[in-house]
Amino acid sequence: MTETRLRFPPSPTGYLHIGGARTALYNWLYAKKTGGKLILRIEDTDTDRSTKESIQGILDGLEWLGIDFDEGPYFQTDFSDDHKASAEKLLQSGQAYKCFCTKEELDNKREAALAAKKPLGYDRTCRNLTEEEIQKKETAGLPYVIRFKVPERDGTIGYDDRILGHIASNYREIDDFVIVRSNGSPLYLLCNVTDDIRDRITHIIRGQDHMTNTIKQILLYEALEAPLPVFAHMPLTLDTKKAKISKRSHGEIVSVQFYRDHGFIPWALNNFLALLGWSAGDDREIFSREELIENFSLERINKSSSIFNYRKNDPKFFTDPKAISINEHYLRTIDIEELGKMVAVELKNESLWDPAYDADRKEWYLATLDLIRDRFHTLKDFTSAGRAYFSDDYTVEQKPLKKNILKHEGLKQWLPQLADRYEALEQFSLAETERVARELAEELEIKPGIIINGMRTVVTGQLAGPSMFDILMAIGRERVVARLRNIEKLYPS
Repeated sequence: MTETRLRFPPSPTGYLHIGGARTALYNWLYAKKTGGKLILRIEDTDTDRSTKESIQGILDGLEWLGIDFDEGPYFQTDFSDDHKASAEKLLQSGQAYKCFCTKEELDNKREAALAAKKPLGYDRTCRNLTEEEIQKKETAGLPYVIRFKVPERDGTIGYDDRILGHIASNYREIDDFVIVRSNGSPLYLLCNVTDDIRDRITHIIRGQDHMTNTIKQILLYEALEAPLPVFAHMPLTLDTKKAKISKRSHGEIVSVQFYRDHGFIPWALNNFLALLGWSAGDDREIFSREELIENFSLERINKSSSIFNYRKNDPKFFTDPKAISINEHYLRTIDIEELGKMVAVELKNESLWDPAYDADRKEWYLATLDLIRDRFHTLKDFTSAGRAYFSDDYTVEQKPLKKNILKHEGLKQWLPQLADRYEALEQFSLAETERVARELAEELEIKPGIIINGMRTVVTGQLAGPSMFDILMAIGRERVVARLRNIEKLYPS
């Protein structure tokens, strides 16, 4: 049985796009599902736009996502001799020819065809030049491109797309397309096919935007006497206005780096990307790595475009709500030791890390993460909304400040009184801290909520969170007492 071989061939002209990441993920899943190999090939022939920074960005993005490769990275520019050899083979076999038509001549022909309402394709002026005519033009130093000689026959040429079904084109509607520029450099069409033949690629999973090239590439496979791979063209991902998501139109929100820098768990983003155009045939949205590999199939990739539900400047969701929801799920359910490693990176980046969290305070550290993670959306929340657990330098948010503190002038005296009682407790426990708080409220003849909500705001800076008395146990008596006594600084002077 032939080994399944797939490739992910990004062009390094910018950051790793989530559309590209989805393509890499689908190829990776199919390779894992079939026990095949996945090759990473950097298509860096656009030397004007390809940069080392972009290449590194792609490699970093794939590594962060956990999409590993069996071969590569290969670089397309390293195989320029192979590309030129393919062009020469096609010339020698009579399946390609030198075209000396100038740009001006081609423009004039195009304008004439438009005026006459005729097809705009190349009129094959140079297709049947004699050897003598070719030699004469070359001796005169005339530049030329190399065009592929599309067979002049009736009927259609096509392929069975594993997602979209049978796709075909009429031979007579296909132009003699250019495969080598006038400067001698082969075009993408030829380079891509040559590389796929050399790398023994059996399956090509890519976006629908590449379909315009597929029929021409099939012609090249046939002319180069190579077996055809299986093609599977994925529908595109569109925004809410049905426009294709792109770096130019949507900016960093469609980059993998954005999600890494905004505190996403890598597998959560993979899980979300998998659902942008694929389903397991039921309502499930959460898949482990093993579950996604087991359930993935080309036949379950949707034929219609998927929607990236991003609304610019949405005050509630900074990206697709489903992506945030999936990330929240993983924050709540991921192994606490694994979460501890991820949060440690965030704490270190914000200078909040204490080496004791990985030593004698590790039990406290993991228990605290487990206490607070249920309400968080991303890893960044541990250093913003959760900052008060790791530092005394935290911000009290305006909404709880106005609602729970400034409305109650008496808290200036009440919370320091509570601090005194907490400090005097023989046992600083859940039951005792709650008992003392409620007793004080009863003595003051106020609702317990005034004390408890005021305490939450002062101690954490937040409006909501875990049980208040669980919070006290996590933050500890000494810090709780100090914060309650400092309430006065929250009132306007």
